[in-house]
Amino acid sequence: MQYRRLGHCGLQVSALSLGTWVTFAGVLSRNQARDLVASAYDAGINLFDSAENYAFGAAEALLGDVLADLRLPRDGYCVSSKAFFGPVSAPRPTQRGLSRKHLRDACDAALRRLRVDYLDLFFCHRPDPETPIEETVLAMDQLVRAGKVLYWGTSEWPADQIHAATRFASHHGLAAPSTEQAAYNLLQRERVELEYAGLYEELGLGLTTWSPLASGLLSGKYTQGQVPEDSRLARADHGWQASMMYRNQRREREQAVARLLQVAKDGECTPAVLAIAWCLRNPKLSSVILGCSSTAQLQENLGALALAERIDRSLLARLDAIAA
Repeated sequence: MQYRRLGHCGLQVSALSLGTWVTFAGVLSRNQARDLVASAYDAGINLFDSAENYAFGAAEALLGDVLADLRLPRDGYCVSSKAFFGPVSAPRPTQRGLSRKHLRDACDAALRRLRVDYLDLFFCHRPDPETPIEETVLAMDQLVRAGKVLYWGTSEWPADQIHAATRFASHHGLAAPSTEQAAYNLLQRERVELEYAGLYEELGLGLTTWSPLASGLLSGKYTQGQVPEDSRLARADHGWQASMMYRNQRREREQAVARLLQVAKDGECTPAVLAIAWCLRNPKLSSVILGCSSTAQLQENLGALALAERIDRSLLARLDAIAA
């Protein structure tokens, strides 16, 4: 396993981390989740990511259950949670957003579900137009000072709001956001590579990313209109998945996947592993969050670490041109 610093922080996280969205409390049984976390930890993964709204808290509860059952040393792994959307299907005003009240309640609830005394990372899951940034920064600083959170960050925030939060924190001697968690893959690059380009050095911003396979599209499993029975797209409760996967660019994205399949074939590797390896080549990226639904899939995805080292300039140029 490779470990990378989270921006300018001293925290070192595994280049590949394990996420719980969709899979935990949705696909995996308790025993399967336990085996997956155990395999991930044995492989050197030290960051496990979740959020209050993943299966309305059930994903965090399952992750906390298996972490406690495995009796992993608390100083050997990191857990992250996120707050904004709320822990219930129809949250009341005080059960969502980034107000001081909800952030405190969400943090306490995450600690209970995950069965830990503190969160290594706590993300503001989306920007909140209803709450002043100053209030959010002050609330996160209080959680840090209380010892409930070690580092806090943002997820899918515009660059100007990250700047505003950091400026306010720096001016008042408060804990500033340390990292951003954004979607990043061969088909979705603009925010990470362009919008945030000036933030990494200027602010020392760390970066964790999700959806390295564009919701599974880059795995190649959906070619020629196929929808495997065990895929996310086939799930009745994920009717939104297709719109997230294709983003009103179905023809263009399917053509890009066809190009990726050819590059993977030429390189004698799977398109999924190649797509993850491409993400790992970004030097600003601290950790790629994997959404594995089996230990076999995890072991396959771990191959991206070695493959990333073998990507030369010629192959990188072919990959960069896939979504052109």
